[in-house]
Amino acid sequence: MGSKNKLKRFKENETFTNVFQPTREEVVADLFPLKGKWNSEFFKNENPLVLELGCGKGEYSVGLAERYPNKNFVGIDIKGARFWRGAKTAVDTGLHNVAFIRTQIELINHIFAENEVDEIWITFPDPQIKYKRTKHRMTNSEFLQLYKKILKKDGVVNLKTDSEFMHGYTLGLLHGEGHEVLYANHNVYVNEGSPEEVTAFQTFYEKQYLEVNKAITYIRFKIKE
Repeated sequence: MGSKNKLKRFKENETFTNVFQPTREEVVADLFPLKGKWNSEFFKNENPLVLELGCGKGEYSVGLAERYPNKNFVGIDIKGARFWRGAKTAVDTGLHNVAFIRTQIELINHIFAENEVDEIWITFPDPQIKYKRTKHRMTNSEFLQLYKKILKKDGVVNLKTDSEFMHGYTLGLLHGEGHEVLYANHNVYVNEGSPEEVTAFQTFYEKQYLEVNKAITYIRFKIKE
């Protein structure tokens, strides 16, 4: 994407009422005004709150929002030029139950309050295969504890990935630490029983993976108390 295009998208993001771009300093200082108030102040309802971490172009957040109008969705990514696509689609189609925030995943406990979130989706994260990158894997122990802080007691996490490594690593860690695996599937488009929301729509990259017959895997789990 050219730099002119990026600048144009950054500018347009600033005009969208469904996009939030706080500074890191504001977030770390707990100055983000919607923390603990997403439903009351922004969505203006008490529907379940669902996050997509590393939302990319926002296709999953928008797809889920269209399919489940009685839930609220927030897509999170540090790259605003990417989620511009999802934000614009939501604005153009009048979709009011989805928003986007530009911030780092490790700061989400400054964006959402304890017990504020019902569900988390992690869609096609970088598997960070090298051992020295373990701390950046979005399902490592530290990240799970971070998610636990903002999830409600019965909150669930969904991992959808094209990486067999990420799938195996996550399953092993979940079993090893005693978390509750609710469902696991090594190939959601081939094996029967996949939940509707897992196969109903595909991200930009997922479509590319499917064109070369790459297996898409999925895990749904609860983080232990």
